[in-house]
Amino acid sequence: MDSSGDNGGFPSDGGSPDDLPDLPAEWGVIVVPDDLSELADEVAAVQAELRLTGPRTRWQRFADRPAVRGLHRIALVGVRAPVLIMSMAVLVTVASLVASAWPGPDRAPATQRTASTTADSGDELPALELIGPDGAHVQLRAQRPAVILLTDGCDCSGLVADTVSAVRPGIAVVLITTAAPPSAAGTPPPGATPQAQGKTVRSLRDPAGSLRTSLRLDGPPDGTAAAVLVNGAGKIVRTIQRTQTIEELRPDLARL
Repeated sequence: MDSSGDNGGFPSDGGSPDDLPDLPAEWGVIVVPDDLSELADEVAAVQAELRLTGPRTRWQRFADRPAVRGLHRIALVGVRAPVLIMSMAVLVTVASLVASAWPGPDRAPATQRTASTTADSGDELPALELIGPDGAHVQLRAQRPAVILLTDGCDCSGLVADTVSAVRPGIAVVLITTAAPPSAAGTPPPGATPQAQGKTVRSLRDPAGSLRTSLRLDGPPDGTAAAVLVNGAGKIVRTIQRTQTIEELRPDLARL
Protein backbone atom coordinates (compact mmCIF):
# COMPACT_ATOMS: atom_id res chain seq x y z
CA MET A 1 0.00 0.00 0.00
CA ASP A 2 1.35 3.38 -0.96
CA SER A 3 2.41 5.24 2.14
CA SER A 4 1.64 8.55 0.54
CA GLY A 5 -2.03 7.91 0.64
CA ASP A 6 -2.68 9.52 -2.79
CA ASN A 7 -3.68 6.25 -4.55
CA GLY A 8 -0.96 6.48 -7.21
CA GLY A 9 -1.61 10.14 -8.02
CA PHE A 10 0.93 12.97 -8.17
CA PRO A 11 2.74 13.61 -4.90
CA SER A 12 1.78 16.63 -2.92
CA ASP A 13 5.11 18.37 -3.66
CA GLY A 14 4.39 18.55 -7.44
CA GLY A 15 7.07 15.99 -8.48
CA SER A 16 6.60 13.20 -11.02
CA PRO A 17 5.11 9.95 -9.82
CA ASP A 18 7.17 6.77 -9.91
CA ASP A 19 10.37 8.80 -10.47
CA LEU A 20 9.42 9.65 -14.11
CA PRO A 21 11.27 12.63 -15.68
CA ASP A 22 9.51 15.94 -16.11
CA LEU A 23 8.28 17.03 -19.55
CA PRO A 24 10.59 19.35 -21.52
CA ALA A 25 10.20 22.99 -20.59
CA GLU A 26 9.91 24.09 -24.25
CA TRP A 27 6.64 22.18 -24.56
CA GLY A 28 5.06 24.77 -22.33
CA VAL A 29 1.96 24.14 -20.32
CA ILE A 30 0.08 21.01 -21.45
CA VAL A 31 -3.61 21.05 -20.75
CA VAL A 32 -5.56 17.80 -21.04
CA PRO A 33 -9.22 18.66 -21.68
CA ASP A 34 -11.93 16.87 -19.80
CA ASP A 35 -13.89 16.42 -23.03
CA LEU A 36 -11.79 14.59 -25.68
CA SER A 37 -14.05 15.90 -28.42
CA GLU A 38 -12.17 19.16 -28.12
CA LEU A 39 -9.21 17.40 -29.80
CA ALA A 40 -11.28 16.51 -32.88
CA ASP A 41 -9.48 19.10 -35.10
CA GLU A 42 -6.03 17.82 -34.15
CA VAL A 43 -7.10 14.21 -34.74
CA ALA A 44 -8.51 15.08 -38.19
CA ALA A 45 -5.27 16.84 -39.17
CA VAL A 46 -3.12 13.86 -38.13
CA GLN A 47 -5.39 11.41 -39.95
CA ALA A 48 -5.25 13.53 -43.14
CA GLU A 49 -1.46 13.60 -43.01
CA LEU A 50 -1.32 9.84 -42.55
CA ARG A 51 -3.65 9.36 -45.54
CA LEU A 52 -1.40 11.54 -47.73
CA THR A 53 1.69 9.68 -46.65
CA GLY A 54 0.10 6.32 -47.13
CA PRO A 55 1.59 3.03 -46.09
CA ARG A 56 5.19 2.35 -47.22
CA THR A 57 5.38 -0.08 -50.08
CA ARG A 58 7.67 -3.09 -50.18
CA TRP A 59 9.91 -1.33 -52.72
CA GLN A 60 10.19 1.77 -50.48
CA ARG A 61 11.15 -0.39 -47.53
CA PHE A 62 13.74 -2.18 -49.69
CA ALA A 63 15.18 1.09 -51.06
CA ASP A 64 15.46 2.51 -47.55
CA ARG A 65 17.96 -0.14 -46.49
CA PRO A 66 21.52 1.17 -45.82
CA ALA A 67 23.13 -1.13 -48.41
CA VAL A 68 20.70 0.00 -51.12
CA ARG A 69 21.26 3.67 -50.23
CA GLY A 70 25.04 3.10 -50.56
CA LEU A 71 24.60 1.54 -54.02
CA HIS A 72 22.43 4.50 -55.01
CA ARG A 73 25.17 6.98 -54.05
CA ILE A 74 27.78 4.95 -55.98
CA ALA A 75 25.52 4.93 -59.05
CA LEU A 76 25.11 8.71 -58.87
CA VAL A 77 28.89 9.18 -58.74
CA GLY A 78 29.34 6.77 -61.66
CA VAL A 79 26.89 8.76 -63.76
CA ARG A 80 28.30 12.17 -62.87
CA ALA A 81 31.90 11.27 -63.77
CA PRO A 82 31.21 10.48 -67.49
CA VAL A 83 29.01 13.56 -67.74
CA LEU A 84 31.81 15.70 -66.30
CA ILE A 85 34.36 14.17 -68.71
CA MET A 86 32.09 14.75 -71.70
CA SER A 87 31.48 18.34 -70.62
CA MET A 88 35.23 18.99 -70.34
CA ALA A 89 35.82 17.44 -73.78
CA VAL A 90 33.18 19.69 -75.32
CA LEU A 91 34.69 22.77 -73.66
CA VAL A 92 38.21 21.87 -74.87
CA THR A 93 36.93 21.30 -78.42
CA VAL A 94 35.10 24.62 -78.49
CA ALA A 95 38.17 26.43 -77.09
CA SER A 96 40.39 24.83 -79.76
CA LEU A 97 38.03 25.90 -82.53
CA VAL A 98 37.91 29.45 -81.21
CA ALA A 99 41.71 29.59 -80.88
CA SER A 100 42.25 28.28 -84.41
CA ALA A 101 39.78 30.77 -85.88
CA TRP A 102 41.11 33.73 -83.88
CA PRO A 103 43.55 35.81 -85.96
CA GLY A 104 47.04 35.72 -84.46
CA PRO A 105 50.08 37.95 -84.98
CA ASP A 106 51.86 37.77 -88.29
CA ARG A 107 54.87 35.50 -88.27
CA ALA A 108 58.01 35.78 -90.32
CA PRO A 109 58.60 32.89 -92.76
CA ALA A 110 60.57 30.06 -91.18
CA THR A 111 62.99 29.97 -94.10
CA GLN A 112 63.94 33.63 -93.72
CA ARG A 113 67.35 33.55 -92.03
CA THR A 114 68.16 37.24 -92.41
CA ALA A 115 66.34 40.30 -93.68
CA SER A 116 68.08 39.91 -97.04
CA THR A 117 67.61 36.14 -97.48
CA THR A 118 65.00 35.00 -99.98
CA ALA A 119 62.98 31.80 -99.70
CA ASP A 120 64.47 29.95 -102.69
CA SER A 121 66.36 27.23 -100.79
CA GLY A 122 65.81 23.82 -102.37
CA ASP A 123 64.89 25.17 -105.82
CA GLU A 124 66.96 24.26 -108.85
CA LEU A 125 69.26 26.77 -110.47
CA PRO A 126 67.48 28.17 -113.57
CA ALA A 127 68.58 26.70 -116.92
CA LEU A 128 69.93 29.93 -118.45
CA GLU A 129 72.49 30.64 -121.15
CA LEU A 130 74.74 33.58 -120.30
CA ILE A 131 77.53 35.21 -122.29
CA GLY A 132 81.20 34.66 -121.54
CA PRO A 133 84.05 37.21 -122.00
CA ASP A 134 84.66 35.90 -125.53
CA GLY A 135 80.98 36.27 -126.50
CA ALA A 136 80.30 32.53 -126.39
CA HIS A 137 77.14 31.21 -124.72
CA VAL A 138 77.72 29.44 -121.40
CA GLN A 139 75.27 27.16 -119.60
CA LEU A 140 74.78 28.50 -116.09
CA ARG A 141 73.99 25.05 -114.70
CA ALA A 142 77.40 23.83 -115.83
CA GLN A 143 78.93 26.02 -113.10
CA ARG A 144 78.37 23.89 -110.00
CA PRO A 145 78.94 23.76 -107.15
CA ALA A 146 79.30 27.48 -107.21
CA VAL A 147 78.98 30.79 -105.41
CA ILE A 148 77.25 33.16 -107.85
CA LEU A 149 77.66 36.88 -107.21
CA LEU A 150 75.51 39.40 -109.09
CA THR A 151 77.63 42.51 -108.93
CA ASP A 152 75.69 45.22 -110.83
CA GLY A 153 76.36 48.61 -109.22
CA CYS A 154 78.66 47.09 -106.59
CA ASP A 155 82.28 47.83 -105.79
CA CYS A 156 82.74 44.21 -104.83
CA SER A 157 86.51 43.67 -105.23
CA GLY A 158 86.89 42.91 -101.51
CA LEU A 159 83.89 40.58 -101.43
CA VAL A 160 85.11 38.72 -104.53
CA ALA A 161 88.64 38.30 -103.17
CA ASP A 162 87.33 37.08 -99.80
CA THR A 163 84.96 34.64 -101.51
CA VAL A 164 87.70 33.18 -103.70
CA SER A 165 89.86 32.72 -100.61
CA ALA A 166 87.06 31.15 -98.58
CA VAL A 167 85.78 28.52 -101.04
CA ARG A 168 87.54 25.19 -101.33
CA PRO A 169 88.97 23.98 -104.67
CA GLY A 170 86.25 22.64 -106.92
CA ILE A 171 83.75 25.38 -106.05
CA ALA A 172 83.47 27.96 -108.83
CA VAL A 173 83.02 31.66 -108.13
CA VAL A 174 80.76 33.05 -110.88
CA LEU A 175 80.55 36.83 -111.32
CA ILE A 176 77.51 38.07 -113.26
CA THR A 177 76.65 41.55 -114.55
CA THR A 178 74.03 42.73 -117.00
CA ALA A 179 76.14 44.78 -119.43
CA ALA A 180 79.67 45.74 -118.45
CA PRO A 181 82.25 42.99 -117.90
CA PRO A 182 83.06 42.26 -114.22
CA SER A 183 86.45 43.98 -114.46
CA ALA A 184 84.67 47.28 -115.05
CA ALA A 185 82.79 46.81 -111.81
CA GLY A 186 85.94 46.60 -109.75
CA THR A 187 86.33 42.78 -109.83
CA PRO A 188 89.44 40.95 -111.01
CA PRO A 189 89.62 39.96 -114.68
CA PRO A 190 88.84 36.33 -115.49
CA GLY A 191 91.72 33.95 -114.87
CA ALA A 192 94.02 36.35 -112.96
CA THR A 193 93.82 35.83 -109.19
CA PRO A 194 91.83 32.54 -109.35
CA GLN A 195 94.51 30.74 -111.38
CA ALA A 196 97.15 31.76 -108.86
CA GLN A 197 95.10 30.21 -106.08
CA GLY A 198 94.16 27.09 -108.03
CA LYS A 199 90.48 28.01 -108.01
CA THR A 200 87.97 28.83 -110.73
CA VAL A 201 86.34 32.20 -111.34
CA ARG A 202 83.99 32.78 -114.29
CA SER A 203 82.84 36.21 -115.45
CA LEU A 204 79.51 36.09 -117.31
CA ARG A 205 77.04 38.63 -118.63
CA ASP A 206 73.27 38.47 -118.31
CA PRO A 207 72.05 41.35 -120.54
CA ALA A 208 68.35 40.73 -119.92
CA GLY A 209 68.73 40.28 -116.16
CA SER A 210 67.08 36.85 -116.47
CA LEU A 211 68.74 35.42 -113.38
CA ARG A 212 67.56 38.29 -111.17
CA THR A 213 64.04 37.89 -112.53
CA SER A 214 64.02 34.09 -112.04
CA LEU A 215 65.26 34.36 -108.45
CA ARG A 216 63.05 37.36 -107.63
CA LEU A 217 66.05 39.53 -106.75
CA ASP A 218 64.26 42.84 -107.01
CA GLY A 219 65.41 46.35 -106.31
CA PRO A 220 67.82 48.78 -107.99
CA PRO A 221 71.59 48.48 -107.47
CA ASP A 222 72.56 49.97 -104.12
CA GLY A 223 76.27 49.16 -103.78
CA THR A 224 75.69 45.59 -102.55
CA ALA A 225 75.86 42.25 -104.33
CA ALA A 226 73.33 39.44 -104.55
CA ALA A 227 74.65 35.95 -103.79
CA VAL A 228 73.37 32.51 -104.80
CA LEU A 229 74.97 29.36 -103.34
CA VAL A 230 74.44 26.23 -105.46
CA ASN A 231 75.47 22.67 -104.51
CA GLY A 232 76.80 19.96 -106.82
CA ALA A 233 73.27 18.71 -107.61
CA GLY A 234 72.27 22.13 -108.92
CA LYS A 235 70.06 22.87 -105.91
CA ILE A 236 70.05 26.35 -104.42
CA VAL A 237 71.33 26.17 -100.85
CA ARG A 238 70.81 29.82 -100.05
CA THR A 239 69.98 33.08 -101.79
CA ILE A 240 70.97 36.44 -100.31
CA GLN A 241 69.51 39.50 -101.99
CA ARG A 242 72.00 42.04 -100.59
CA THR A 243 75.40 41.40 -99.05
CA GLN A 244 78.80 43.08 -98.75
CA THR A 245 80.70 40.60 -96.59
CA ILE A 246 81.84 36.99 -96.86
CA GLU A 247 80.68 36.41 -93.28
CA GLU A 248 77.07 36.12 -94.50
CA LEU A 249 78.11 33.37 -96.91
CA ARG A 250 80.66 31.53 -94.80
CA PRO A 251 78.20 29.42 -92.71
CA ASP A 252 76.79 27.82 -95.88
CA LEU A 253 80.01 27.23 -97.85
CA ALA A 254 80.44 23.82 -96.22
CA ARG A 255 77.07 22.73 -97.64
CA LEU A 256 78.20 23.13 -101.25
